[in-house]
Amino acid sequence: MRVSKFGLLTALFALLYCNLNAQDKYPIKYPPVTIKGSEIRSLKSKETGRNYDLYIRVPSDLISGKKYPVLYLLDGQWDFKLLDSIHGGLFYDKYIPEMVIVGITYSGENPDYGLLRGKDYTPAADQRIAGSGDGAKFLKFLKNEIVPFVEKEYHGDSSKRVLMGSSLGGQFTLYAMFEDPNFFYGYVVGAPAVTVGNNFNFTQETKFFEKHKELATRLYIGVGADEGLTEPVKNFIETFKSRHYKGLLWETLIAKDERHAGNKPEIYNRGLRFIFNPK
Repeated sequence: MRVSKFGLLTALFALLYCNLNAQDKYPIKYPPVTIKGSEIRSLKSKETGRNYDLYIRVPSDLISGKKYPVLYLLDGQWDFKLLDSIHGGLFYDKYIPEMVIVGITYSGENPDYGLLRGKDYTPAADQRIAGSGDGAKFLKFLKNEIVPFVEKEYHGDSSKRVLMGSSLGGQFTLYAMFEDPNFFYGYVVGAPAVTVGNNFNFTQETKFFEKHKELATRLYIGVGADEGLTEPVKNFIETFKSRHYKGLLWETLIAKDERHAGNKPEIYNRGLRFIFNPK
């Protein structure tokens, strides 16, 4: 059977079209949306042995030689976009200064965020979380590798470092505060997983209080009013409140009608305002 050139071309085009459809639901690609003024830098940690991406919001006048506050944001894969928007609004309204935002996340194709953050953000092992307990290694990576890199490359102000995290990231942020309170200027903590690692945050705070009556830093801590961590976090706040630490500036929020993920916009917004203008 003879096939015309037109028929052969039609068949080839159809085959190509089908292959494109099989690879991607939408064969026609348009330019992706990107976040203006941001870039990705990659590091391999000597401490954890893992590969990380840093999503970095770069101030528009970086080359001026000016020093900038730096917000170190855990779970950058989820919250970097959110913080870029929150910063834009608060800076426009003159609540906070221009700053560098560093969203910390993981490199590679389709990284298992749940597994990786379960290792890095937990200071103590928990049998419910595979590989947990690498918090000390991750803290060394943060302090000894990420922070020096950012302060050198992006004119970071060493006196205005802020650490922010939610859930396991919130547990890690509290852990970092008690380990070295003055390394960061302030801490924003959302819905911290205080019960993970056999109530690790409660135990660490108790041990800290036995040796220290002063905690000269800034802390904003919040939780959703309708989530599984609401009562444990309230209990932690009440215990913490009873200590009357000298030098501590802090504020709390129980976010009305919010659950575990939906509380972030309000806690992060109000947390940054408080850190830079505590009243």
